[in-house]
Amino acid sequence: MDDKALIAFFNARNEQAIAHTESKFGNYLTSVAQRILGNLEDAKECVNDTIFRAWNSIPPACPDNLKAYLGKIVRNLAIDRHSSQHSLKRGGDNTTQTLDELAECLPSSEASPDETAEQSALRDCITGYLATQSDENRRMFLQRYWYCCSISDIAERYGMKESRVKMRLLRMREELREWLGKEDWNL
Repeated sequence: MDDKALIAFFNARNEQAIAHTESKFGNYLTSVAQRILGNLEDAKECVNDTIFRAWNSIPPACPDNLKAYLGKIVRNLAIDRHSSQHSLKRGGDNTTQTLDELAECLPSSEASPDETAEQSALRDCITGYLATQSDENRRMFLQRYWYCCSISDIAERYGMKESRVKMRLLRMREELREWLGKEDWNL
């Protein structure tokens, strides 16, 4: 079933939308959530919550790319769940490290990142930066900071040593910080 037909089911409030969404995107959504949470049961709960949120948000939302729309929802839910589970113990796990690495490049919370216009502008700025990167660097960046893949997984995927992956990501974060500075973000 294509995305337009699936969105039509959501719009018609047809409960088949739930089963078809689970069938079509369930594995993808589970893998995104599990990479962040490290737990299959929690990941499956995030997938269920994602489908519920999609049910409640479509309509009025009408996403152009349903996979990306659902991916963003599940990623945010998984990060929120991870944060609440690890609020007392910061430090050693992969997701916390990943988010902390990227936080060094982004504006502080004092720069009002909750405002929709600023979030959109920041997203566009980061997208602009990533467009200047090689395909391999862009993929590494997204795997690390969007999908929360471990350094060892990325190194294995690209046939590199972990130290080389770490160095590339460090350089990209430094470049991103400079890029955001040129774009007049409050860093």
